[in-house]
Amino acid sequence: MTSNAENRNLSHRAAVGRGEPLLAEEPKTIAELFVKAAARFDRRDALNFKKDGQWNPISSRDVVRRAERIALGLVSLGLGKGDKAAILAANSPEWTLADAGCQFAGVIDVPIYTTLTPDSVRYIINDSSSKILFVDTREAYDRIAEILPQCSSLQHIVFFGEGSDVAGSISLSELESKGDPDASADDLRAAIRPDDIATLIYTSGTTGEPKGVMLTHDNILSNVIDAGEKYTFSPDDRPLSVLPLSHVFERSAMYLYILNGMAVHYAESVEKVPENLSEVRPTIFVGVPRIFEKVYAKAKLKAARGGGLKEKIFDWAIGVAKDFALRNEKNQPISLLLKFKHAIADRLVYSKFRDFFGGRLRACITGGAALSDEIYLIFTGSGVPIMQGYGLTETSPVITSNNPEAARLGTVGKPIHNMKVRIAADGEVEAFGPGVMLGYYKKEQATHDAFTEDGWFRTGDIGEIDPDGFLKITDRKKELFKTSGGKYVAPSPIEQMIRSSRFVNQAVLIGNERKFAAALIVPNFEMLDSYAKHKGIKPMSASEYCHDERIIDLFERQVAGATKGLAKFETVKKIALIEKEMTVDGGELTPTMKLKRRVIDEKYKDVIDEIYVED
Repeated sequence: MTSNAENRNLSHRAAVGRGEPLLAEEPKTIAELFVKAAARFDRRDALNFKKDGQWNPISSRDVVRRAERIALGLVSLGLGKGDKAAILAANSPEWTLADAGCQFAGVIDVPIYTTLTPDSVRYIINDSSSKILFVDTREAYDRIAEILPQCSSLQHIVFFGEGSDVAGSISLSELESKGDPDASADDLRAAIRPDDIATLIYTSGTTGEPKGVMLTHDNILSNVIDAGEKYTFSPDDRPLSVLPLSHVFERSAMYLYILNGMAVHYAESVEKVPENLSEVRPTIFVGVPRIFEKVYAKAKLKAARGGGLKEKIFDWAIGVAKDFALRNEKNQPISLLLKFKHAIADRLVYSKFRDFFGGRLRACITGGAALSDEIYLIFTGSGVPIMQGYGLTETSPVITSNNPEAARLGTVGKPIHNMKVRIAADGEVEAFGPGVMLGYYKKEQATHDAFTEDGWFRTGDIGEIDPDGFLKITDRKKELFKTSGGKYVAPSPIEQMIRSSRFVNQAVLIGNERKFAAALIVPNFEMLDSYAKHKGIKPMSASEYCHDERIIDLFERQVAGATKGLAKFETVKKIALIEKEMTVDGGELTPTMKLKRRVIDEKYKDVIDEIYVED
């Protein structure tokens, strides 16, 4: 940490009222968070995981006890305060325990997405100089085994599971037993300061080489406390952990759950999320917009397959939900007729949305990407309230958030307590507050470029603040493209419009230095099957659908209808259908589901060139 970074962090805290230490009842370090939560709530079921068909609890006291033993085990392996430990694993209690153990020992943990390529994993381990790697399964280890000999700093492998035949590796339980029985973890914990680096989180690399974001205990805890201020969380709440803990959004949410004494349940896998939702019946759900889009798409598909009447009832109910939510949004009176319609639609359609999430949800919190107005209105009008927020890894992460006390359609809410937001002359959103990072690890120039001369963080997003203080994000600054006619186009809002069609799974706007904007579209092939059956068209393969003139005409009409009102230079003139979904494994998406536009441009160069061939 450079002295400039240290001074900047201190000024952030002082400027927003955190020049003094956190309140006495608030934890000052992440290790203290675990200790105080255990003392206050003493839960028998603090962390819960499913094994052999049964949910199994871990008490809050056991969490602290095991974290202390892991910390002492790390010391026995030669790790000390400031050393790095990488975690490459899916969500589980062991992930949280490994994280807590590192925090108790003053070891900086480095979370790694399980979906990253071996080369990316190698880069992060080497750049961070991680000395130890926590990994959950032998399968995960085998996937990256070939790059590990190239990681010179790596000294130890710790498997979450019991035992392994990998030479020199140990299990997590063996690590717990390695510590000096006469040593005290209290001494380790006492040596940690709020402004020490707690974690090094690498950005997803949408705009270049991944950078390690240095976040302190104070960065993270201040954000956890301030972001949760407008919510009435309690020990009675029950969350289901679904997003990867390697994502700062879910990591901070986990600390929020622990801070409020909740019983955390870990989803078994992405495939098991629907089943786990029905079992756990969470009251709080943190997810990315893609989850809600997929739930709606599945419901829409089911209605379409049910025949004309069911589809008409579904579409009618969705219209009622949007009308109902919009009137509530604007504080307009709800007529008796609309209330009657809503009650009928609730029994026929909305209750099924709520049942999917377990039937007890009182708040859905989403971030990480833009949530379309339509999805917001549909779910909110159906009794599944969605609160959208905004932030980045560099801001720990929350900058702004809608909440039950203040929410507005089309915005990402107001700044959380102690966070300041302003709009630069070029439209870029800038932030200032205690959650803002120290900087990028070993990248002084990148750190310098990320801040203004007066110390505000440049988010890279374009936005505007309405008269009531709500922030609206319009696009990523680096994703704006300019047509050959000199007009700048913001792709994200137009992509959202296109995705509003039930036939569209994914959409990517293109047109940089071209004469006009065009779109690459991945169809919803299940919906196309239903459409083909309805129209008497013989079912086709994905490739055949993408080249059939009748299907192309359908999508051209869908895009035209969804993007009405755009300026002439923003209008989507042509489209191309893509037969394979864009994925993390395919390289087109980051682990946080953001588009890697440069990769897409390269991968589909021939398709894009064909779009712009002169007639």
